Formats: sequence, C-alpha cells, structure tokens
Amino acid sequence: MSTFKIDVRESSNINVLDLKGYLDAHTAPELEKAFRSLLDSKKYNIIVNCKDLTYISSAGLGVFMAYIEDVRKNSGDIKLSNMSPKVYNVFDLLGFPLLYDITKDEAEAIMKFSSPKK
Repeated sequence: MSTFKIDVRESSNINVLDLKGYLDAHTAPELEKAFRSLLDSKKYNIIVNCKDLTYISSAGLGVFMAYIEDVRKNSGDIKLSNMSPKVYNVFDLLGFPLLYDITKDEAEAIMKFSSPKK
C-alpha cells in the first residue's frame, strides 16, 4: 500500500501543499481533492513543495495538468519547489519545466509570486 500525505498551509496569501511519499494512481485523488478545495475557496496562488515526495507516476502528473488551466484563468499559478533529482527527472521527461515554474526552494517560489509577471 502506497503512503501519501498532503499538508496544506498558508504563507503570505500563498497556499503551500507539502507532499510526502508516493503520488501514484491510488493516491492521486487526494491531490485532486486538495486542489479542488483550494479552487473552491478561490485560492489560486499555489506552491507544491515536493521536498518529501519520493515518487510520482503519470497519474500524479495528470492531476497537475487537470488544474493548471483553472488556476491560471483566475490569475493564479501553480509553482513547484524542492524536488529531488529523481522526481525532477520525471517532470523534466514530460516537459513540465516549460509549463511550470520549478524552483529550488519554497522561498524562491514565493518570490516569483511577488515579482511582476513578464
């Protein structure tokens, strides 16, 4: 059985999802529920902290793709931070760095939210 946990916290008007464990087909619905809850609460500035994410499957990646359009059409964004090289390689293989800001740490992601958009 895969173990996966999401902690949600708010930091300077930005919501941070701390992912822990294995994000796969069995656990992806938990991430969907977290995104849906944020969008239902009109919270569109989201950082996904992947520091403790040890594995992600295509089902997990699909959750990010399912919500990015709704977030951006509400003038928000999903930024990803603190990825291990193993997790980053999965995102990179599928071209995610072209679609998402992927930062080395959460502080950099927060800074990108406060910078004017180009």
